[in-house]
Amino acid sequence: MTVTVLAILDTEFRQEPALAKIMNNRLQRVAKELKEIHLSALLDKRTVPENLIVHISYTTRYKIRYRIVNKVPNIIAYFVAEQCSRLGYILWKEVLSEQGSYYRL
Repeated sequence: MTVTVLAILDTEFRQEPALAKIMNNRLQRVAKELKEIHLSALLDKRTVPENLIVHISYTTRYKIRYRIVNKVPNIIAYFVAEQCSRLGYILWKEVLSEQGSYYRL
């Protein structure tokens, strides 16, 4: 299985440049840790031909949020949700519509 965790640095709100640099560096570090440490069990599964793409970003209160971008089996989605909830990340409440655009819930 290929696991990709992308840090989405563009936010819906403005940050001061110094704060933005610190927060973006933190988000990139968190993305790397999520992939290499917390989701490493999925990397070992060579029999699963699926790809997993997870986006992480900040909320307006600087909490980390996550979403799975592509379709994966429920067992993998539950595993990702469990790992992210243990880390204190919240579910990103935007959904990809059938036309390919995102909308908020």
